[in-house]
Amino acid sequence: MNTRITSLISMLPENTDAAIIISNENRRYFTDFVSSLGYLVVTREKTYLLVDSRYEEAAGKQAKNCTVVPFRKLSDSLGEIINCRKIKNVLLEGSAFTLNDAADIDRILSEYGAVSEKSRTLDDIICKQRIIKTADETDKMLKAQRITEKALKAVIRNIKEGMTEKDIALDLEFIMRKSGADSVSFDLIALAGENTSMPHGVPSERRIKKGDLLLFDIGATVDGYHSDMTRTYAFGYASDKVKRVYDTVLKAQLNALSAVHSGAKCSDIDKAAREYIDNAGYQGLFGHSTGHGVGLEIHEAPSVSPKNDFILQSGMVITVEPGIYIPGEFGIRIEDMVIVTNDGCINLAAMPKELTII
Repeated sequence: MNTRITSLISMLPENTDAAIIISNENRRYFTDFVSSLGYLVVTREKTYLLVDSRYEEAAGKQAKNCTVVPFRKLSDSLGEIINCRKIKNVLLEGSAFTLNDAADIDRILSEYGAVSEKSRTLDDIICKQRIIKTADETDKMLKAQRITEKALKAVIRNIKEGMTEKDIALDLEFIMRKSGADSVSFDLIALAGENTSMPHGVPSERRIKKGDLLLFDIGATVDGYHSDMTRTYAFGYASDKVKRVYDTVLKAQLNALSAVHSGAKCSDIDKAAREYIDNAGYQGLFGHSTGHGVGLEIHEAPSVSPKNDFILQSGMVITVEPGIYIPGEFGIRIEDMVIVTNDGCINLAAMPKELTII
């Protein structure tokens, strides 16, 4: 049996006979199979992947660590497994099931004398597994990071006055996909001028002009694993105010990076960046968390936030991304993705961070 599934089974509560997983990322984590719909039923003896006719052939060829069960009627196929394995108590993936999904599953379970538990228990078990990345996982993330950097380098070489934010975002995505990315990690952020003060602004028809700051929050995926990086540039020239703010963000990020190591609290990483920004006179202008976990999802545990006292462990991958945002003027953010180690971290980003005028 696959070690990921074996580990999952070993952490299930004693009274649990089976677990049902439906989120795309978690099904992929355990089976290596990608689909928009499916039911992974993990029993203590055997694991089943229930898919409809759209995925029957592909799952049969590609899914690992499970027995593929094509279904025409979910209640019949799931019922057969319940009867075969004498299942009475089922743990559901709480964060993935909608109220309608859970009601449908409960109706099927009740027909066969089984009941479900709706809680975060299964989510927490899987999170505990996924939060520590293997070398294979970090290799994929590093490949995604290098594709991201290649795209950004190519785009900033060719930026011209009059280009729109949308033009630039489209160029970035095109180069990433052409360079081997499966997809982009999220809707790419390419912002100019006053729009950079919106941390998650959406690229628009706004045209680039001299004196603008350009903020890029971008990432690619390789075999399902994400990269995430932010860089901010000055186009044409940078004012003294921009230089002061940029220097503050950079020093705050370096402070936070130096605080990362196995055994550190997430809140202390955040504090290292936030206190520096506040003490520099920009209190209230850094509104978001300092970082987050990355993996099969672009945002996953742990949250590197002021209220999260979660203890980092070696092998976790997080971002470190402080910023300062002055409404109506500009915003600056610098983000790296790092692997936590016993005595520090390994920075997966190789792009320079000093203020660059392009």
